[in-house]
Amino acid sequence: MRPLRFAALGDSLTEGVGDPVADAWRGWAALLADGLAPEVEFTNLAVSGSQTRDVLERQLSAALALRPDIASVVIGVNDTLRCTFDIHAVAARLDEMYGALRDQGAELLTACLPDPGAMLGLPGALARPLARRQRAVNTVVHALSERHGAVHLHACEGAWLTDRAMWSADRLHPGERGHRQLAVRFHALLTEAGLATGPAPSPEPDSPAPTCAAGLWWLATAGTGWVARRCTDLLPQLLTLAAAEVRHEARGTSARLDLTASHAVASALAALTGSEQRPEVA
Repeated sequence: MRPLRFAALGDSLTEGVGDPVADAWRGWAALLADGLAPEVEFTNLAVSGSQTRDVLERQLSAALALRPDIASVVIGVNDTLRCTFDIHAVAARLDEMYGALRDQGAELLTACLPDPGAMLGLPGALARPLARRQRAVNTVVHALSERHGAVHLHACEGAWLTDRAMWSADRLHPGERGHRQLAVRFHALLTEAGLATGPAPSPEPDSPAPTCAAGLWWLATAGTGWVARRCTDLLPQLLTLAAAEVRHEARGTSARLDLTASHAVASALAALTGSEQRPEVA
């Protein structure tokens, strides 16, 4: 019997940012791999900063070449942080990736994720547009996960989001405890589906939670560059979106923004081949 093959596709979350081991990142996917079977060939293809386009164009072919038994595709947050955000394009790319992996016989793992505005603690007018975008992505991921028969983890809500011990110093990526929480929850779903036969990952971290000093150090070093890069790309549009939020709130027409987003999601799913689902944004 050959080892079970597990390929992980995605961005910094799957790469393991926030869970350092020695001089590298580990992350939830590596923790999960250890509990899938007695022997596992694990390949982490995820790259920090990736959007759905990057995964489709750069990671998918490499994953298919590995002919994995299990493949995870956890992606979408970086798309919401770009001025080029287009839910139609996101839906089409996800559908293509999910379909290609499933057609090859891989079991597919997916997840919906929390919105970055809430995690960063942005003020309302700035946070709401990002929250609306992430809800749109999550709705698409839910619908396509069901269509393609994926093992789907609902990770966008729950007590773990407000538990500071779960998060790294940057407040955007899980820390070791948070990565372990994702691995434990994925393992439970896979075990229930008869796809994991090894022991569940331990939920308890080997390292202490990040301190306030660590958070300040991150902001003064890597965090400053991260914010600067996002501001160059996203901030002008985000300010425009925030201005629209304020205008609609003043007029009492904020519901129109949600309705427009809902229609965009329904249109994006309906445009996909064989789509019969027209869900509202949650």
